[in-house]
Amino acid sequence: MGRSVVRAGAARCPRCSLPPRWCTCDLLPPVETQLAVHVLIHRGEHCKPSSTGRLIVRAVAGAACHVFQRATRFHPAAGFAADSLEPGRELWILHPGGDPMPEPVAATAGGQYTGTTVLLLDGTWRQAGEMLRSVEALGRCVRLPDASSEPGRYWLRDQPGPTQLSTAEALLGVLRGAGELDAEGRLRLHFELHVYATLLARGRREMAERYLGHSPLLAEAPDALAVLHAR
Repeated sequence: MGRSVVRAGAARCPRCSLPPRWCTCDLLPPVETQLAVHVLIHRGEHCKPSSTGRLIVRAVAGAACHVFQRATRFHPAAGFAADSLEPGRELWILHPGGDPMPEPVAATAGGQYTGTTVLLLDGTWRQAGEMLRSVEALGRCVRLPDASSEPGRYWLRDQPGPTQLSTAEALLGVLRGAGELDAEGRLRLHFELHVYATLLARGRREMAERYLGHSPLLAEAPDALAVLHAR
């Protein structure tokens, strides 16, 4: 069984929490999208290097992160509030129990609407349900279009089912459903590079090579791979 090759106390990148040897933060250009993207991340997920919610905030231009914490006797509740919303934008809250995803509201230069905001819930399934209850009154709860039969590519954790998706893969589905195929392709490269580098940081080299063998990185991001391998 592979094991982490990172020693306790070793230096880590402050953005991705991976060691500098495997940091991918500046290897790919940012993802541009007409959607306003927000991530509500559970506080228990926020410091994990494997978090794809944090990956979204690093990769997508203008994306914002909000840390969810339930109220306690010591701390007030924290999370996503109405004042985080951009005026004139429709809010979609992504959750499997929502309505079918509609067509996104088109942004206009001088009209009434300025586009669509997407809020992604990043945590376990139980945590996502808890976070949903804190924000569902702020917008429209929607689900992805019918899922593909292909299994997810998030090899860093055991998923409840073969087609269960990570937060970043959920955003890929939103972008695809919104017709933003260029943004979807760019975010997929960020996601695949993140998974590949994290597998290497964990010492799972054989698994990493199997992952890379079926990845668009080989054809579409060879320069990023070359930099990573040359360190």
